[in-house]
Amino acid sequence: MKTANFLFGLLAVMVAAAPQLTHGAELKPVTMQAWNQYVRSADAHMRERLDPGHQFLWTDESPDRRARLRGGEILVEPMTGLGTRRVPDGLIHHWVGALFIPDATLESVLAFAHDYDRYKEIYRPKIVDSKLLGCEDGQQQYSVLWLNNVLFVNAALNSQYEARDFPVDQRRWYNIAHATSAQEIESYGQKDERALPPGQGNGFIWRLQSIARYEERDGGVYVELEAIGLTRDIPFSLRWLANPLVARLSRSTLATSLRQTREGVAASAREPRVAASCGIRAFRPGGAATGGDY
Repeated sequence: MKTANFLFGLLAVMVAAAPQLTHGAELKPVTMQAWNQYVRSADAHMRERLDPGHQFLWTDESPDRRARLRGGEILVEPMTGLGTRRVPDGLIHHWVGALFIPDATLESVLAFAHDYDRYKEIYRPKIVDSKLLGCEDGQQQYSVLWLNNVLFVNAALNSQYEARDFPVDQRRWYNIAHATSAQEIESYGQKDERALPPGQGNGFIWRLQSIARYEERDGGVYVELEAIGLTRDIPFSLRWLANPLVARLSRSTLATSLRQTREGVAASAREPRVAASCGIRAFRPGGAATGGDY
């Protein structure tokens, strides 16, 4: 699941709402410093959810949310302001989405979520390729090739991720994934196609991180995804147009990703298969990892 279509919703905004942004941009150290600080804060908040008196799920912070999810709704809300936070020469986008998958088990949902080789099938057409690169002791490495066509611009991004599992107990589990490399591909699909150095290019997406939470109860599994992304800033003169589009597309594309996840879990239940990832076989709930720094 991870960030899936959500971050390409951001990419669509950056291209469609502000065509002037197609000129080059460079990720600056001050922007990375702000991103690293924000991500550390998000990780710390995740660990706080394990403390007594705190809710593991965002869902349980409101009885109305839980009831709506049990009724089949998919909920998506901003986790910071209206979904974006301006930092020096950049924007941080942070949203959370949740759904309930009835009749599912924690193990079946985790096996699906860890089947990285199938992401290109599950989350198409935005993901055109995905590969499991390795897994060991509850950690995985995988790659994803994203593609989006907006206003005759083929925006492609090749990203590699590291993910780590945190089994809390027999019913609860969370996973943190972050991009170790995100490279724009210039002239994708053409003879002069080339991957740009990390941090260079149009600045549609510079960094990605996700926090996925799972809890089995009430006859199914609650699934939550916090999707966090770093992009270049939008010029002041264009914010009146771009800001509403950012919010609307971020909400809709994260909801689409969650819907595809629910459909994929249901399809896997109908047609069981051996997952390509070894993560679940090697690291089951109740294992050694129960939290800590990522």
